[in-house]
Amino acid sequence: MQAWGAKSLNLELQKALNGHSENKVTKYGNTFAVGDKIIQTVNNYDKDVFNGDLGRIKHIDHDESEVKIDFDNRIVMYDFNELDEIDLAYATTIHKSQGSEYPAVVIPLAMQHYTMLQCNLLYTGVTRGKQLVVLVGEKKAIFLAARNKKTAKRITNLKIRLIDQLNVGL
Repeated sequence: MQAWGAKSLNLELQKALNGHSENKVTKYGNTFAVGDKIIQTVNNYDKDVFNGDLGRIKHIDHDESEVKIDFDNRIVMYDFNELDEIDLAYATTIHKSQGSEYPAVVIPLAMQHYTMLQCNLLYTGVTRGKQLVVLVGEKKAIFLAARNKKTAKRITNLKIRLIDQLNVGL
């Protein structure tokens, strides 16, 4: 079985697109190299970077334990201990891509992702592409996703939490 998740795809794409880079740092189980495309995964108000911001690693300084990342022509410094705030961004999830558009989108669909094969997720993924959208994978998975209009019920206890908050305020 092939691994078609974002993490596996990122590792393969990193090798193919930036495997030549020799200046690397490994931290928190991830290896980053100069030239890698990354995504910020949490809001960091001190650095003025936010969840979903895309950047590219410009420099890794092992002596200073720092990484310079370019976010739209703005260089932001990260200490090696802050690298848990970023992930590779050659591939991303449909969830993380919401609200963004890209020139080209490739959407892998496989039966191993059975629970996520839903029409609303497929629609969201397809509408991220501005010029080109390619579906790859198993025909059965593509047809299942296109026909599955059921969405998983989320159990958040939101109603109970809101009532509890309202009662506390009384």
